Amino acid sequence: MTARKQVHLAAHFPGVNNHTVWADPRSGSQIDFASFAHLARTAERGRFDFFFLAEGLRLRELKGRIHDLDVVGRPESLTVLSALAAVTHRLGLAGTVNTTFNEPYELARRLATLDHLSGGRAGWNVVTTSDAFTGANFRRGGYLDRADRYERAAEFVRLARELWDSWRPDAVLADRVGGRFLRQDAIGTVAHHGPHFSVEGRFTLPRGPQGRPVIIQAGDSGEGREFAAAHADVIFTGHGSLEEGRRFYADVKGRLARYGREPHQLKIMPGATYALGDTEEEAAENAAHIRRAQVGPQTAIAFLEQVWGRDLSAYDPDGPLPDVDPDLSETGVSQGRVAIKDRAAVAAKWRALAEEKHLTIRELVIEMTGRQTFIGTPRTVARLIDEHVRADAADGFILIPHLTPGGLDDFVARVVPLLQERGAFRADYTGTTLREHLDLR
Repeated sequence: MTARKQVHLAAHFPGVNNHTVWADPRSGSQIDFASFAHLARTAERGRFDFFFLAEGLRLRELKGRIHDLDVVGRPESLTVLSALAAVTHRLGLAGTVNTTFNEPYELARRLATLDHLSGGRAGWNVVTTSDAFTGANFRRGGYLDRADRYERAAEFVRLARELWDSWRPDAVLADRVGGRFLRQDAIGTVAHHGPHFSVEGRFTLPRGPQGRPVIIQAGDSGEGREFAAAHADVIFTGHGSLEEGRRFYADVKGRLARYGREPHQLKIMPGATYALGDTEEEAAENAAHIRRAQVGPQTAIAFLEQVWGRDLSAYDPDGPLPDVDPDLSETGVSQGRVAIKDRAAVAAKWRALAEEKHLTIRELVIEMTGRQTFIGTPRTVARLIDEHVRADAADGFILIPHLTPGGLDDFVARVVPLLQERGAFRADYTGTTLREHLDLR
């Protein structure tokens, strides 16, 4: 008999976005360590695989001013995760760290340190950027085009793995009285010379408890999918329906063979939101309330300005779309956001939908910028999550609560027990490392 496919779950502490409802009185600090500890401990109580921390390297701007609807003053990811290692015991600890503006030796050392401090629970979400706005904070600046940034990222990951693997597992041995000594012949020298990096020497740390940190990759583009197939253990993605998920799942899993990998060696975990209620009607009402709180009047105009390339502050967010066409020459309205590739096509699509459904600006932005992935009673949500995984639309989900730090509490209390009841999710941890949680062999 084939074993029932298990759901993998992770908890995302949101970063620079409009998902978190900052105005809600239950929303806490984005700097106070207690916020990070609360969400991480809740995820561990729910037996989640890992806690996932986002990061941005520059404050986003709108029309030359700091976009004050975003998080500002966010602490550095690996520092927070190292502190969380002391207040959690089994939960994986994954952070976003950029390959464009870091160096492999130093980052490999920091990640290996986290892996040792946490007992083998470290994960690294590999991201890139060719954004010159962000790059202005760094000496090199944003000089990499899209193809080059993935080339640099691939070499970065390969070199980090060379460094982690340069100590054999038996390099550090325990003698019979509990002391430690090194086997000199088990510590290799790294000699790497590539188009982006040149490194020679010995790494300063032995292999971590899980061998090497788990690699996560975030992205849906063709380059991102190929990068994940070649290098990642987990891909963090997004899709809106079961069928879209199944297509993405089949596409990415189908790329693995050319890199000598098996389907189980890459876990596909889309980001997911949720809205719960005691009845289906109450859940739908909660979902609508959350979306309106996430897309307030200022946020609606900001999203539209990003597409239109114009200052639209004079327009009523609860009124119709502007009667002017997008300014396709304008590039400076919004800085630090992911660039929209074809704004003319996006604007045409938005206008057509607004006319078809008679939507206001705010209603249109709510419609076009995502919605709760799972809406319903706890039993409905547990069933839907299980069905997505069993249908090979995902291996699990990275949950993004709309409130921090307490937004995960209800899910862990009400949905996780039902997943366990279905036999779809662990009742307790069976391993100690993140690789064991993810069943990465």
